[in-house]
Amino acid sequence: LCMSNSSITLGGGCFWCTEAVFVRVRGVLDVESGYSNGLGPARPSYEQVCTGRTGFNEVVRLQYDNSVITLRDILDIFFEIHDPTSLNRQGNDVGTQYRSGIYVTHDADHMAALQFISEVTSLGQFDTPIVTEVLPLLHYWPAEDYHQDFFARNPTQGYCLAVAAPKVRKFRKTFASLVKGADA
Repeated sequence: LCMSNSSITLGGGCFWCTEAVFVRVRGVLDVESGYSNGLGPARPSYEQVCTGRTGFNEVVRLQYDNSVITLRDILDIFFEIHDPTSLNRQGNDVGTQYRSGIYVTHDADHMAALQFISEVTSLGQFDTPIVTEVLPLLHYWPAEDYHQDFFARNPTQGYCLAVAAPKVRKFRKTFASLVKGADA
């Protein structure tokens, strides 16, 4: 069996929510919460990132099998589960660490993301302009262990119940054909 592995890094607000959805997507092989596209320090802590002064964004790095799921499908899901028109905030989470971003390691993915945003914009899917940044992935660091699989390990935590769980439900309803077997 030959898999065609690809990766993309997405910033869509709190990484707990984004991870909670993408671990359920058919063809996604691994999801890691982390920080990227900041200025410093190396290996920033959650507390440092939360100050909003490091430039780092809360992100999830996806490894996926592109013979099972396309980058377009991933971006469709991403734009459905967060607000790409909200600058430096998602819901009550405010700061540059919650900005909408697509971070790539290949020129083809960069072009595909820009094309996707252009198409979504021309179709008028959002009432206000998309502010999602599309940039090369820089200075990526995995988040602390306690952030990995946070929703799975803490499903009754208040934030998970109020914010992550509704995103998971919306994904399951809107993208039923893309839900992994065990989660379908």
